Amino acid sequence: MPSFLPNRGPGRLIIVEGIDGSGKSTQIALLSQWLRLRGFAVAFSEWNSSPLVKETTRRGKKKEMFTPTSFSLIHATDFADRMERYILPLLKAGAVVCADRYAYTAFARDVVRGVDRAWVRNLYRFALKPDLAFYFKVPLETALGRILGGRNALKYYEAGMDLGLSRNIEESFRIFQGRILAEYESMIEEMGFHVIDATKSIESQQQEMRNIVLREFGTVRPPGVLGVDLNAARLHA
Repeated sequence: MPSFLPNRGPGRLIIVEGIDGSGKSTQIALLSQWLRLRGFAVAFSEWNSSPLVKETTRRGKKKEMFTPTSFSLIHATDFADRMERYILPLLKAGAVVCADRYAYTAFARDVVRGVDRAWVRNLYRFALKPDLAFYFKVPLETALGRILGGRNALKYYEAGMDLGLSRNIEESFRIFQGRILAEYESMIEEMGFHVIDATKSIESQQQEMRNIVLREFGTVRPPGVLGVDLNAARLHA
């Protein structure tokens, strides 16, 4: 287990992980909405979204100029900025923060790209330990079908084309994401992931997540966790 820092704030940190096309983004969005309807103050954070480096990352990807180490470092910078300016203050205030991807994404992707495993984990030693970590397990072909069903083409880096695995982008995706899948599988027990079968219906997956949240957090909002006035929220809607 990496030496993550304990979350000493009254808020709760819930994260989701999985390969591209696993459906995790849909599920964390649904869970966030459900928590809000139960009266929780909920905030959302996603991978590679910090204003500090977002534009730099976009340009670097467009020009295909990242090395595995520079890719690792820029994502760690993004993560550190979001942790310091957004996630940590919200947890201290008592909010529930739902994060689409966390440090485990780097632990899987960066290692597959050839970056030293111990070095990557040390890079994220400032991260807080999530209160709940969900891993969405899905077969490669299912993930690929979902991605291609939603858009015209795979992206260069999500398919691992920078690694020279195959000249065919779909084959490169299968090899690259397959290796990432293996990294995630090796982390399940160590990281304490709650594994969700991502081949089940959206409704079944969501219900399983909600049951786990209720079991871990209780049916009553924990002391110190921020709530929202649902009547006031409806008036302002």
